[in-house]
Amino acid sequence: MSVDVPASRELAGIAELAARATGDRLRTAFRSRPEVDLKRDIHDPVTVHDRAAEETIREVLAEHTPGSVVVGEEGGVGGGDGGDGDLRWFVDPIDGTANFAVGLPFFCVSIGAAMGGELVAGVVYDPVRDDMFTASLGGATCNGEPIHSRGATRDENAVLVTGYPNAREMHRRGEESLRSFGSLVNAFATVRRPGSAALTLAHVAAGWADVAYGTSVNAWDVAAAVLLVRQAGGTYLPLDGEPGGSDWEAPGYLACVGGFDLGGSAIAEVAGLVNAGEPA
Repeated sequence: MSVDVPASRELAGIAELAARATGDRLRTAFRSRPEVDLKRDIHDPVTVHDRAAEETIREVLAEHTPGSVVVGEEGGVGGGDGGDGDLRWFVDPIDGTANFAVGLPFFCVSIGAAMGGELVAGVVYDPVRDDMFTASLGGATCNGEPIHSRGATRDENAVLVTGYPNAREMHRRGEESLRSFGSLVNAFATVRRPGSAALTLAHVAAGWADVAYGTSVNAWDVAAAVLLVRQAGGTYLPLDGEPGGSDWEAPGYLACVGGFDLGGSAIAEVAGLVNAGEPA
């Protein structure tokens, strides 16, 4: 089933409604130091607000798109029967829970929509700043104004935003990962580790950061942001995904503003690219 631009914009509007429905709760809870539970390990926190926000989002999506499938970080898969033609929503109620839990203002709500194996709409909502990044097949906006992924063209002028190396990379590659990180610190004008893949990618889409690199993400982290970056004119490369798999299901990514010289960048080697656009 194909989705045209008006239908895509309608789905993006529904995603906006669902994301905004969480805003008051998240702003009120922010800096309240909520109790933190752990999922896989100490690096994977969750709070009662993650679960409550996802439930709110599911309710809005069910009301406006009955029968659709929701794939959520906290609640798993629910909704329709999951057929190939179904509308599928990928929901992360708080991307950047560790930041949210301690009071660092860099986290977001991410809601992406796919149909027929293609991304068709998505939003990344920053409730602290009340910034709504929206992507449809008709383009990308922030708070209703078009955004364009433009910025630096080479490492020496660029801001790299990454979570690399994370604990899993450290366990797998040890000191080699630290040497790789050191090469990035030396090559780029600035390297930052803010802690939310979705919001980082939204900033690349807006041209507020130049390059983003991640190695351990899930579909709900990046589905909305993939479309956002591409519709804004940036580049999003999935890394280490399964052959024939969807771009947003790949566990790694490399994204950059339009016009950035990936082939000449230190990130190309770290990310395992033979040359720009071709995973090794």
